[in-house]
Amino acid sequence: MTPRFATDIITFYHPDFWGLESADAVRDWAAANPERFWERVMHALVDAGVTGIELTFAPGDLDSALRAFGSAAAFRDELASRGLSVVSAFIAGSDAPDWRHGDNLPAIVADAERRAAFLADVGADLLVTGLPMRTTYGTRPPFFVDAAYMTRMADIAHAVGEAVARHGVRLAFHTESNSTLWYERDIDLFMALTDPRYVWLCPDSCHIALGGGDPVAVARRHTPRIALAHWKDAVRPIDVELTIDDTVFAQQQPYMTALGTGIVDWQGWADAMSRTPGAGTVLVELDEAADPVAALRAGKAVAQRWASAP
Repeated sequence: MTPRFATDIITFYHPDFWGLESADAVRDWAAANPERFWERVMHALVDAGVTGIELTFAPGDLDSALRAFGSAAAFRDELASRGLSVVSAFIAGSDAPDWRHGDNLPAIVADAERRAAFLADVGADLLVTGLPMRTTYGTRPPFFVDAAYMTRMADIAHAVGEAVARHGVRLAFHTESNSTLWYERDIDLFMALTDPRYVWLCPDSCHIALGGGDPVAVARRHTPRIALAHWKDAVRPIDVELTIDDTVFAQQQPYMTALGTGIVDWQGWADAMSRTPGAGTVLVELDEAADPVAALRAGKAVAQRWASAP
């Protein structure tokens, strides 16, 4: 089976691509010009030969698509006219309810249902999220990712997974660096505590490697529950304790690298992915590429080589 290639909309957030000076300027311009934002993104996707997209935080979120096109159905038709489609949407952004304490479950479920309804209307069936971030090592009082914490997260995941399933949408969890779903042990514990009918996995090869884990081993252990995966490379595991605040994602960037130039075992990863329910899509993840078309073509070529290898 020849997979379709997809990417996260974050690929298109680099200021240079828009001729602007900063990420804030990109967000402001895109908020004021959602139609022009999406037109250029779609054109770039077609040029790169990538047909699937994962929506994420603004400006490439579902609310931006609604402002630009008026409805999920109209957005779907606009994409389809170019041979494009939505693969998934990531629950992200300041408007997403916080899972950490779980005392706001009705708001969490309502937010997920709104996103799931959009996905169903746009022709997609996968809602991706993550677990809350850890706290900086040494913070007092300490925050432990223990059985009690993971049980609470599993309870929330079950409520959300069941709610979005009624829209025909699956809930999958992404393995983000410095989050409470990062280390191999985190992933195994959370998967063990959750019902495979309602909770799926979206492993990220880079982030698992950044935590000192083996992405291929994770993929092999959880093969039946992988609905989608993020294909991304890492230079080496993160070897210092990062400060976990609004800058943590920027702090992680030096440990990431172009697909095929890092430590991920791509042949092993591709072999494992070919056996998963998500085998039909290869999502090449690039963070804010200055030339997204060139970067996507290069990433796709690397992934295609491994994905098509016997």
